[in-house]
Amino acid sequence: MLSNIEIREIIPHRYPFLLVDRVIEVEPGKSAVAIKNVTANEPFFQGHFPDFPIMPGVLIVEALAQTAGIAAAMEGNDKGKLGVFAAIDEMKIKKQVLPGDTLRLEAEILSNRMGVIKAKVRASVDEKTAAEGLIKFAMVDVNKK
Repeated sequence: MLSNIEIREIIPHRYPFLLVDRVIEVEPGKSAVAIKNVTANEPFFQGHFPDFPIMPGVLIVEALAQTAGIAAAMEGNDKGKLGVFAAIDEMKIKKQVLPGDTLRLEAEILSNRMGVIKAKVRASVDEKTAAEGLIKFAMVDVNKK
């Protein structure tokens, strides 16, 4: 299990764009399961939509990518690298995610070829699929000066 503080040591995202609160399972380079506690205080709910707040689907996909990025970055070859999107394939948004929901984020690394990672991802609330699909991202060196 990884706390929010430990997550911030692995990926560079910070509030309000860090969308993973806790990692409950991880197998470096292979898979991760994480949690995002969706609260009414999220900044995106101010405009999406004030009278009927729904977590934007693109942010669900980003939370899934962060989960996959954590699994990838914990493997020896990709430590210290940044995962940037390369593709989003076959993504389906199946359920609205609302304030008060606990979003379970699952990522399984399918391949890692030349620094391009393909992952099967699924987000769920109360065991019901909210989103699922495939994502690809490249692990790139970031020069910190």
